[in-house]
Amino acid sequence: MVNSSSEEKVGGAVTLGLPAAWALHDAEELAAVPGWWRRNLPVLRERYPAVPETVWRRAASVEPRGFAVAVGAMAVIVAAASTGGRSAAYQTALNAFGLHGLVHLAQPGLVRGYTPGAATSPLLVVPYTLWARHRLRRAGVLRRTRPRDLALGLGLAGAATVVSHTVARRVVRDVRARPR
Repeated sequence: MVNSSSEEKVGGAVTLGLPAAWALHDAEELAAVPGWWRRNLPVLRERYPAVPETVWRRAASVEPRGFAVAVGAMAVIVAAASTGGRSAAYQTALNAFGLHGLVHLAQPGLVRGYTPGAATSPLLVVPYTLWARHRLRRAGVLRRTRPRDLALGLGLAGAATVVSHTVARRVVRDVRARPR
């Protein structure tokens, strides 16, 4: 449904592109994360001894089924934020997605090798974000982005990740607790 001439200029590809780009990016993560953690956790623990042990234990406890549930929970969050190009929710989610992609670009340097999400970030996440922001700017609906908006985007991405993994742990725990 189109609400304004500005929204018409934005087009559905901008709004629907966010969950589509996110899904393709997370397909890479779904395929890579379980095996990647198994292979790299011992090396990372040794390389970064200042990281608290609780972080490593939490990372080691993520199993494929739980990670898949967390991705599904995040899909709900991304879909809910994809409300239209002119909305603050969409623009914040778009900024968070792009910043998330930049984080993925930095991770291989820290790890000294491939990290899940690193392949689709330069090919999809960052280009989509830049393209969508360009379209929003041309339509006259892109809100001015201040440093605090970027911090908010990163904070919301982090919070959404924590919520997604919390939901996943509870779902997996509840499934295991059911009598068979």
